[in-house]
Amino acid sequence: MGRLEGKVAFVTGAASGIGFACAQRFAEEGAVVVGADLDTTDDWGQIEKVAPAAGFHSLDVTDEGAQNAAVAAALAEHGRIDILVTAAGIASGGPVHLIEQATWQRVQDVNLTGTFLSAKAVLPAMLSQRAGSIITIASVEGLEGAEGGSTYNASKGGVILLTKNLACDYGPAGIRANAICPGFIDTPMFRSVIGDLPYRDAIRDQHKLRRFGRPEEIAGSAFFLASDGSSFVSGVALPVDGGYVAGHAYGIAELFTQ
Repeated sequence: MGRLEGKVAFVTGAASGIGFACAQRFAEEGAVVVGADLDTTDDWGQIEKVAPAAGFHSLDVTDEGAQNAAVAAALAEHGRIDILVTAAGIASGGPVHLIEQATWQRVQDVNLTGTFLSAKAVLPAMLSQRAGSIITIASVEGLEGAEGGSTYNASKGGVILLTKNLACDYGPAGIRANAICPGFIDTPMFRSVIGDLPYRDAIRDQHKLRRFGRPEEIAGSAFFLASDGSSFVSGVALPVDGGYVAGHAYGIAELFTQ
């Protein structure tokens, strides 16, 4: 029996990257998985082979009506939602004086408002159940600044504080809320933004393990936060980052680790 047997998970951003990896891990652990993303994906068939009850919705997370409809459909079919993962997100940044307001607003709308709307949509069911686990996907760039990251960093910092407020407001109802703060993870979005840019290696080496992360490594942490193994964990902003925010590194360690 899987460790999420009998649970229903709603995962946004489920077509690729971290969201897809979370959906796949949850399905392998026995959960019914309902995925949602702006774009559909042929890869979803891999999850349906593991969890035949899995479903997929084409969804713009900035559309409150669409979010409510997708959640209502999941509840009508499965009767409950135990886990929410908000992995839908977009990247953009730059120095503030060069950012168009429309670009700034779009990133906040998808990353922060989309997270808010997902939580808002599932909370009535979780309140009725007196239980639930909300897992938001933030970023190490929501914990600290980074050159050129103003727009994205601001949105992810907002996600972290929103998550902490969810933990405060809904803990008395048995609902937990935690944020995962990934380092730089090798996903399609990462490759589209970073690619082969000249500072790619410098970003990699900010991770103390000297590599980028993999989506399934984030999914492993999401599984922990979704499971009963984390039943006393709430309000946490959890870095899963290969040591990215552990401290500063100047190359000294290479003198004694070779």
